[in-house]
Amino acid sequence: MTLEKGARSIMQWLVLGTVVGVICGVASAAFLYLLEEATRYRSSHEALVYTLPLAGLLIGAVYARWGTPIRGGNNLVIDTAHQGDKQLPLRMAPMVLIGTVLTHLFGGSAGREGTAVQMGASLADAVAHRFRVSPETRRELLAAGVAGGFGSVFGTPIAGALFGLEVVCVGRISYEALVPALVASVVGDLVTRSLGIHHTAYPLPTPLALTPELLGKWLVFGAAVAVVAVVFVELVHFIKKSLEKAVPALPLRMALGGVAVVALWKLVGTTDYLGLGVPTIERAFVDPSLPSSAFALKLLFTAITLGAGFLGGEVTPLFFVGAALGNVLGQQLGLPLGLAAGVGLAATFGAAANTPLALSIMAVELLGASVLPHVVIVTVVAYLLTGHRGIYPAQRIARLKHGGPLLERLVSLHELEAEPVLQSPPSNSVKTGSKQAS
Repeated sequence: MTLEKGARSIMQWLVLGTVVGVICGVASAAFLYLLEEATRYRSSHEALVYTLPLAGLLIGAVYARWGTPIRGGNNLVIDTAHQGDKQLPLRMAPMVLIGTVLTHLFGGSAGREGTAVQMGASLADAVAHRFRVSPETRRELLAAGVAGGFGSVFGTPIAGALFGLEVVCVGRISYEALVPALVASVVGDLVTRSLGIHHTAYPLPTPLALTPELLGKWLVFGAAVAVVAVVFVELVHFIKKSLEKAVPALPLRMALGGVAVVALWKLVGTTDYLGLGVPTIERAFVDPSLPSSAFALKLLFTAITLGAGFLGGEVTPLFFVGAALGNVLGQQLGLPLGLAAGVGLAATFGAAANTPLALSIMAVELLGASVLPHVVIVTVVAYLLTGHRGIYPAQRIARLKHGGPLLERLVSLHELEAEPVLQSPPSNSVKTGSKQAS
């Protein structure tokens, strides 16, 4: 590449990445503002939770009528990044935004990353088609949209950039999209903050030197995180498949899920497990009296909410699950409470989403550099032990986590589960796999 071509390429990415970042930042700011208002209103009008089944019925009816092209959610985004055939429907952005806000308004247990990623990707794809870019550039813009959405909604621009590169293909990072993803994520975060959005500030853990004894404790910790991540992934998929088989109509599935959440809410006698649950996440860092069942209850509330079809993401609920689990493990293993909660927070989602690097960096952006060696160890251990599964079944994989030759082609986690021996000896497949991964 000549100097002139290189300069042109960088300028293109700066311009397009900035455009995507501005759009993502504005969308995330609007979403976070509405989400905060919905949460505040529900907290002061608790009786709204009783109407969650009715809300599910209405949201499901709208999605059954107009939302069929976007029902894949994050998996649709990943499929589009690999296949690149059809444009992501622009309606994805407003529909997922409104659906997620309504889910939280009526008490569903869901997150926000799924909404931000889908908004960012659909808006980025609209930009790609507006400027009529090449298929390769379009795929890179999709990664930028994912990065811009993720980075701006959590206030973690570097982790957002890495997430956009890492989430598409397990075990590989698409460096060709590094510049647009980084630009979109940084710009998106700046725009969101400039619009008056303030992100959660978590307590900073006390620095702790890594020792052989501590390393052993982190290995046990990582194994426990893996078990919980697997339970979450499998339970969400099980509930979703079982309900789809037993109740074909989406509105009825969501209504039934709403009934189950309301019943659980009354059974446990607290609103702590509804919505995002940020106050309990913060409590996990400092309160040794946090109920030891908190992580399991949040996991169950969220699995039912998402498995039934309600809108939202998995990040913040898994932050809750991981922080509460870290609170329990920290006390059992003799680890500092704040550090254990912080490591659990990042590692649980990193394992469930197969994004260990992005979540390790996210932990640094949220909790400070002193957490880095600890969170990397736990997240990588949990990532390996979860096997070839994740919250995004559309993720592709080119090589099994435990090593071995490249697979014959990039295979989705869903396909790999059904057909686990798609391997070939190393040959020309290295080039093919590299080309497909881009």
